[in-house]
Amino acid sequence: MPIPPDAAPAPSAPRKSPRALAAALIVGILIGGAGVGVAWAVSGDGSSGNDAAGDARDACRALSGFETSDYVTKGAKGEIAMNRFGAAITLSASAAAGDAQYKPLAKALLTVQNQHARTFDFGNSEVKKNLDKAHQICDDLD
Repeated sequence: MPIPPDAAPAPSAPRKSPRALAAALIVGILIGGAGVGVAWAVSGDGSSGNDAAGDARDACRALSGFETSDYVTKGAKGEIAMNRFGAAITLSASAAAGDAQYKPLAKALLTVQNQHARTFDFGNSEVKKNLDKAHQICDDLD
């Protein structure tokens, strides 16, 4: 005798692996960062210019406003932190594509992103070291 539909066990939701969730988070950050970067560039005050140097300055502005402690905060603070981090990565990559002198900044931020994706900890010594390196590169650009 078949089991009536209302007595059948409910199918369980498929489980996502931690790697799939991390990949989805990274993709979301990049897409969000790209959107923020584009909006920033389009609506900017015109002082940065539409060139590699302007992208590098904007990446550094986004990085200077990025608070690592807010990254895990729920709500607006967390969204701002994630978007600023993503914007810094995206804009530094754009700057590096336009001028090779900005490749160290893009490389440092990409390294931070990759290390953070593995550790989920901005306090990790390697993540912190490369984040400090990116800040130093930005300081040297001024």
